[in-house]
This record gives sequence, structure tokens and C-alpha cells, in this order.
Amino acid sequence: MVDPAPAEEPKTPETSETASVGTVVTPAEEGAVTEQVVPSESEMEDPGLRKDLLVLTKMRLNVFVLITTFFGFLLASRSGGRSFDLMILAHTIIGTAAAAFGSAAFNQVMEVDLDARMKRTANRPLPSRRMDPLFAFAVGWILSAAGIIHLAAKVGAWPAWLAAATVAIYVFVYTPLKRVSSTNTLVGAIPGAIPPVIGWTAAGGPVDNSAWFLFALLFLWQLPHFVAINWLCREEYESAGYKMWSDGDVSGRHSGKLAAIFALMLAALPIWPWFAGSTPGILGIVALVGGVLAGLLMAALAGRFMRDGQRTSFRKLFLFTLLYLPLELGLLAIAWR
Repeated sequence: MVDPAPAEEPKTPETSETASVGTVVTPAEEGAVTEQVVPSESEMEDPGLRKDLLVLTKMRLNVFVLITTFFGFLLASRSGGRSFDLMILAHTIIGTAAAAFGSAAFNQVMEVDLDARMKRTANRPLPSRRMDPLFAFAVGWILSAAGIIHLAAKVGAWPAWLAAATVAIYVFVYTPLKRVSSTNTLVGAIPGAIPPVIGWTAAGGPVDNSAWFLFALLFLWQLPHFVAINWLCREEYESAGYKMWSDGDVSGRHSGKLAAIFALMLAALPIWPWFAGSTPGILGIVALVGGVLAGLLMAALAGRFMRDGQRTSFRKLFLFTLLYLPLELGLLAIAWR
């Protein structure tokens, strides 16, 4: 998660602010999608330090990160990794959470000026000046370092390296790139797609085709999800100075086309684990058909918006992206062997 997913700032979203241990989306972090879907942060009253820390660490978004981490752990445990070890899982969740919270804090330290320009983020603790930037930086540093070290000491080298890579890409590549190039959405989807691989390797799974499939699933899911968020919030993004695919796309045709292309790619993805034998039997067929149909429905919703340019159509696409991921994860969890 770019900045991303069912979980915090687009809200699921602020799930969408993606999602990665950094995030994501990833691309999953970018805040409310519409007035009707999520109230803006600037409409919130002074929350106090505890709630400010929850906002600083993007708690809602990062709950999504932890869910996808757990999912990777679960699948690896069912495919020949180490047995489902609750203690290892707990250490994995603790380390991943700390790294995710720390990278979120770093992100907000780096974007104080841009957050101050947008109504929905102006009341965050840093742009509202309720929190000292040095304190926020210290929170980010301590949590990120603690999370990576905890994973290395209690879980394993692969999860620790993956968490470190997620933090580095999210903080040092994706965050500054948002001011420069619209390709930031693609880059932000990388840290948003790593958490399930952290869970997979934590449970003893190798970095093989299955791990890459989990990465691809989260990577591709974030793209139509964040395209929808970008377009729905395009005026605020443009006024703040962010570079997004939706910039200047008043009709929405470009954004709708991109969402449709990514959704079609997502529709083809369930063929991968079925062909590899990871989702065998009748349940595998159910997962295959269900995943393909869900992706095609998402593409159809994107195509409808591309044709009519109605805000309500894109909002339906956004809401369906929120339904798609738990549906697909559920089908995989049932069928995976």
C-alpha cells in the first residue's frame, strides 16, 4: 500500500493510502475519498496526544497491512512452511506493525507543507502544529528501527530485510516522488505489496512463485484502487502540488482507462496459483472462477465510468475495490494447499 487499504487513509481506506509496511498502497494512505465516504481530518476537533499518535502512525491503514501480513503467514503455513506457530506470528505482527507505524510517521514529517494545503489533512498533528516535528521524527525512527530489529531477532532475516526495503522505498523513494512524477503510484504499490511476502517468509515459505504471486496480487489490486482515489480527490491533490495520473483528467476517461487495464490484469492473476497447483481440486476451480469474475466486474465498472464520466460511477468502482480484496483473499484461503 501505496499509501493504501482496507484500512486507513482512503479508508478502508486511508487503505488506500495503500498500504505498505510503509504503507500500503499503499498508493494506500491518501485520506478520505469523498465527503460522503469519509469525513475530512480537518473536520475533527483537537483529539489529544493519543489520537494524534494514531493519526501519525496511520493506524487504520496499517491494520490492513497487518491483515495481509497474516494472510501471507497463513498460506505459507498451509503449503509446507513451518507449522502455524502463534508465537512466530505474534513476533511477525509486532515487528511489521512497528516498521509500518514508523514509516507512516516519517511520511508525514516529510509532507507537512503539502498536508497543510489540503482540507482533509490540515488537521493532522504536524500541519496543525500540535506536535513537534522532531518528536514525530523520533517516533518514526524508533518504531522503524525497533520493528526491523525485532523481526531480525525473533523471526528471521528475510522478513527483516523485506521490512527494511519497504520502509526505505516508502520513505525515500515514493514519498518524495509524489511531488515529481505520477509514476509515484506504481512505486508506492511496491511497499504496499510486500507485507504478505513478509508473512509468507516469516512462516518459513521460500521466496518462490507463490511469494511473487502474493506480491503481484497486492500490487495490482492497489492500482485501480488508487486510480479511483486519485480521481475522486484530484482537485485537492492538484492544488497541493502532488503529481498524479488524474491531474487534468476532468472527464475521467484517462483514469477510467487505466483502472480498466489494471483490473483486467488482476482478473487474469488467479490463473497463476491454479496453474501452479497451489489451488487444486474443486475449491481451486471455485477460487479461479470467482477471482476471474471479480476482476472482470471491476474492469466493467471502470469501463462504465470511462464511458459516462459520472462521479457516482467511479465511487462504485472504488467501493468495489474494497470488496474485491477480502473476497479474493477468502477464496485463496479456502482453496490454497
